Amino acid sequence: MPSQFLPPEFPEVAFSGRSNVGKSSLINKLIRRKALARVSSQPGKTATINFYRVDDIRLCDLPGYGYAKVSQSEKLRWSELVEGYFAADRDLRLVIQLIDSRHAPSQDDMSMINYLIDSQTPFVVALTKIDKLGVTARSQRLEAFKSEIGEDITLIPFSAVTGEGTQQLQQIIEEVTK
Repeated sequence: MPSQFLPPEFPEVAFSGRSNVGKSSLINKLIRRKALARVSSQPGKTATINFYRVDDIRLCDLPGYGYAKVSQSEKLRWSELVEGYFAADRDLRLVIQLIDSRHAPSQDDMSMINYLIDSQTPFVVALTKIDKLGVTARSQRLEAFKSEIGEDITLIPFSAVTGEGTQQLQQIIEEVTK
């Protein structure tokens, strides 16, 4: 599979998370394009690693994990593809781990976060769909995430609808890809 990857010519930022968590929407918002990364309401649409070159960096949209209604063999293929990406010799500067702000992190989310910690891969957590929470629910979920994920992990509330969190993520990407 690594032979199918683009050569590591540029610093890379990878986007990881469950199926339908908003990875493609976040990428589109970050680069101010409506349809560079294909967005779908159907989970599991991103079945390959999609690479997007933006100036002198590359954004990598990883296939989602979790509840996508695909065969076990396809889930295994996705898993091997993502594992191959992380094992390859790449100039990976940051992983943006997306979690739906409306729900506690899944076991898969926590496995990915633990993998990133154990492998010492720099990452931040983007809490997507934050605009769908009311003031009280938002406050409660943000507080809960601190104990569910950990106090020392950077959490960035994000909304593809309102743009909240976009500038903060852009600044982090700029800092790590200089």
